[in-house]
Amino acid sequence: MAQFEPMKAELEQARAQLVFIAAEKRDGMFKPAKFLDKHPVGFPFLLDEDRSVTKAYGLYHRLGKDAINIAHPATLVIDSGGTVRYIYRGDNQTDRAPIEKVLEAVRKLPSAA
Repeated sequence: MAQFEPMKAELEQARAQLVFIAAEKRDGMFKPAKFLDKHPVGFPFLLDEDRSVTKAYGLYHRLGKDAINIAHPATLVIDSGGTVRYIYRGDNQTDRAPIEKVLEAVRKLPSAA
């Protein structure tokens, strides 16, 4: 999450909105509510407590070597019409989208022109 904070101005200029989603309960194993209190982010943060958003995008990860009942780490760029223009689905819990690829997808959005 922190890697996107310095890009907030560029995202806003492209009229893009970044939203973080965690497939976890507020007081779940990793205590996301406490984490966010201590480490606030400049973007909206959704706790997908029932995993409905995670499942809708095919990112639900029921069981794996490094995951139980959470989401694959993923980055999606979705246009204003709701079409997914870019998706990166991590293979494990430390696999993240290359920042430059995300920014490239954002720059290609119709509203970014």
